[in-house]
Amino acid sequence: MKVCFIGFGSIAGRHIRNIKAMYGEKVQIDLFRSRQKEQDTDRLGDMIHEIYYDRDRLPCDYDVMFITNPTRLHYSTLMEFHCYGRHFFIEKPVFETGREDIKRLGLRPESVYYVACPLRYTNVIQYLRKNIDFSEIYSIRCISSSYLPDWRPGTDYRDSYSARKELGGGVSIDLIHEWDYLCYLLGEPERVKSMIARKSDLEIDSDDIAVYVAEYRDKLVELHLDYFGRVPVRKLELLGRREVIEADLIHERIRYRKSGSTVELAEERDAYQKRELEYFFRMIRQGTANPNSISRACRTLQIARGEW
Repeated sequence: MKVCFIGFGSIAGRHIRNIKAMYGEKVQIDLFRSRQKEQDTDRLGDMIHEIYYDRDRLPCDYDVMFITNPTRLHYSTLMEFHCYGRHFFIEKPVFETGREDIKRLGLRPESVYYVACPLRYTNVIQYLRKNIDFSEIYSIRCISSSYLPDWRPGTDYRDSYSARKELGGGVSIDLIHEWDYLCYLLGEPERVKSMIARKSDLEIDSDDIAVYVAEYRDKLVELHLDYFGRVPVRKLELLGRREVIEADLIHERIRYRKSGSTVELAEERDAYQKRELEYFFRMIRQGTANPNSISRACRTLQIARGEW
């Protein structure tokens, strides 16, 4: 199988390592970059077959193309490289606004266009999906809070796409994972009220806090996202008819606070992202249903941007 990555950052490097660990020499991985930079790909050793800087030299027979460049470039990249590959894995968020003209892309019915949603595949979210009766849950409080300067050790956070609005940064869409798994567990909300702003002293021009209240037919959901929490927190609290359930994605466990029982769900760091890759390649080989198409991901993005 021939695979090409468009753009190279931390998530592309992780995907490349995981694909090679899973499939080895069965997959040839190429990389396309807009310009030649320091050889930050050296750490991947011989995992990359070829690096291209000129689109005219890029082969046009790839089985899969991974779009892993900055968010603001996703739409134009898909337009530009659509004829170079058969199937596409697009990093989250899918596009910059969620209101791009999908019809202009000329999507092929025989091709898979999948948008990354890795936290769905964690043991914690899968446990909730399989074991919780959400009809008995009246309210959910959800939070993802962390300190942006700690995200990428060894790099200046002010230079990251997260810090720059023009690159598609901002906590409201950077942490779209939360809205993705909430919609995965509950479906789409009927109404959403949101407040999205920049309030901290971080040297960024993108939003650093987003707070939402969403109404479902039988429950309310509160969601808090921020870039300035000095102690990382990523959890859900489910308040239900019989129990209060805490789902902690960082510590990988479920706590039933009334009964006092705990379910430990620890797993190796790359396990859930490997499961996502396995599912993606299964879609290609076996025609398995696409759980996060471009249109589905655009709807989630509209919720995250406060446009619902």
